[in-house]
Amino acid sequence: DVGLAIGSGTEVAVEAGHVVLIHGDPEDVARAVELARATLRRIKGGLFWALAYNVAAIPVAAGALYPAFGLTLRPELAGAAMALSSVSVVLNALLLRWTTTGLFQPSGGRAREELEPLGSGASAGLEPM
Repeated sequence: DVGLAIGSGTEVAVEAGHVVLIHGDPEDVARAVELARATLRRIKGGLFWALAYNVAAIPVAAGALYPAFGLTLRPELAGAAMALSSVSVVLNALLLRWTTTGLFQPSGGRAREELEPLGSGASAGLEPM
C-alpha cells in the first residue's frame, strides 16, 4: 500500500502521503509505479550479486580451500574484496539513474523520458517522502 498526494493539495495530505506528485498530472502516478518497480529490481539485483560474491569469497578468505588446493587469501586482500562487494552494490544502485520508461509520449516530441534518480524527483514530477 502506498499513499499518493498532489503537491498542490492540502498540507495534511502532502504530509501523510508516501509519494507527493508535484504536478497534478495523473500520468505521474504511472511514472511513480514504474520508478518503484525499477528500484525494486535494482535492490533485488544488488542483493543477488552481494550474496553470490560473498558465498564465493568468504570460504576462500576463511581458508576453507587451503587443505585441498593450497588456496588462501591474505587478510588485506580479503578486506579489499569485501570493500569491492560494497562498491558493486553501490554501482548497481547507480544504474537506476539511467532507467527509462516508454509509458507516455511527453509534449516536446521526445518518445522516451529519462527517470530521475530517487532524491531528485522535482524534475521528474515526483518527490519521495
